[in-house]
Amino acid sequence: MQDVEELDAENQMNRGLKNRHVQFIAIGGTIGTGLFLGSGKSISLTGPSIVFVYIAVGIIMFLLMRAIGEMMYRDPSQHTFINFITRYLGRGWGHFAGWTYWIVLILIGMSEITAVSTYFVTFFDTFGIDLSHWKWLIELCFLVALSGINLIAVKVFGEAEFWFSMIKITLICGMIATAVVMLVIGYHYPAVQITGSDHISPAGHVSFSNITDGFSLAPNGWLALLMSFQMVFYAYQMIEFIGVTVSETQNPRKVLPKAINEIILRVLIFYVGALVAIMVIVPWRNFQPNADGSFASPFIMVFKYAGLDWAAALVFFVVITAASSALNSLLYSAGRHLYQLAKESPSPAMQRLGVVSKNHVPARAIVVSALMIVLSPIINAFPQVSSAFVLFSSASSAVIIFIYTLTMIAHRRYRVSGDFMADGYVMPAYKFTNTLAIAFFVFVFCTLFISDDTRGSAIAALVWLIVFGGFCQWRQHLEDRDLRSAVNKVDRSRRSRPKVSADK
Repeated sequence: MQDVEELDAENQMNRGLKNRHVQFIAIGGTIGTGLFLGSGKSISLTGPSIVFVYIAVGIIMFLLMRAIGEMMYRDPSQHTFINFITRYLGRGWGHFAGWTYWIVLILIGMSEITAVSTYFVTFFDTFGIDLSHWKWLIELCFLVALSGINLIAVKVFGEAEFWFSMIKITLICGMIATAVVMLVIGYHYPAVQITGSDHISPAGHVSFSNITDGFSLAPNGWLALLMSFQMVFYAYQMIEFIGVTVSETQNPRKVLPKAINEIILRVLIFYVGALVAIMVIVPWRNFQPNADGSFASPFIMVFKYAGLDWAAALVFFVVITAASSALNSLLYSAGRHLYQLAKESPSPAMQRLGVVSKNHVPARAIVVSALMIVLSPIINAFPQVSSAFVLFSSASSAVIIFIYTLTMIAHRRYRVSGDFMADGYVMPAYKFTNTLAIAFFVFVFCTLFISDDTRGSAIAALVWLIVFGGFCQWRQHLEDRDLRSAVNKVDRSRRSRPKVSADK
């Protein structure tokens, strides 16, 4: 087993992330705005059985992280798990995965910066302050602030993520505790108007009967149950972010396995625990869409029923935190991926991005990534461009399934390669678990064709795979052919040289 110090010979990053940073980064990676705002739609689709969907998808994402963790444990000097796709599947698929993943990060970043400003405006609107005309300035200020956090030092980024995650965890634990108290005392609540809902939420009481009465695995049909898998899958998206922090983590071979092994516990507490607490208080049939198809936040509903009139302001403050955390992480990850692409590029212009600052962060790559994300308010200003952006953005979520699948295939290649470390952080029964994860990712992608809302993004993702993936493979074929031709030319040149007599 090679020592980390030996593997770090060419690692210019600073290992400034401590154990607590990584643990909370891992937690933050599994808790996004979808849980706080989007879980109402998930619950309305399948009712209480959504809990089983969250557990099933959580197990598969845990297997993905075990595969990434095993390869990262073997070589913790890598800046991104994408490098293993290059190493075990070839430069063509590595080039496809690297650029695709960076583009996905930028598109998600554009969506997140728009979400941050929207939630910020909503937060102040609860106090009667209208900031809707200043959304562009809010987006710019947030992006500058979060870029600054990423540019100072990696430990500053880790500290910011630590506190962002702490705020999210506190709200979830507070909501679960509130549900427990209401359940114990048999709490009854009146009909109320919930912020974010265009209809009155009916009165009710807190009881497990809200979950068990009339239970059905697929109350709205099997197609709705299948569609719930893609929604939950996207809720877990970016859980792999911890696989980008390893090259900057202290004691990575000790910290990484611990952070990954606790993923299942986090899923049970923060997703399953939160969903059960919500449905114990609010009967799942009470989650009805608004006229525009949106849903009220279940968290706002719970705290409003508990008598907290400032519930909406509290939840939207935490949602702003969650969106800021996601954007902060996206800037970090996008900067590292662009840095890695620049280091591998033969282009002198690209290579200028493949350097680190005196603070040991890829400052140029971070700035360029931030500049791409700041295009979001400009895009939103043009309706025709904005509608096209929505398609690309939704397609990016579908494309990431290809990245996950390639990662699992790379893991299979690693296990049969000479690099395999039998005494490392080994994924159990890899032939079965790896195949199971790949089959699940294929299943999720197929579910995208069920609904009209997601069919377009699935088709766009397939076109991207065929066109850009085909181009990358063709380019690698040409490079390999030219390399073989050059080697053969050198060999022929050597054979054609006249032999020099030993006497001379």
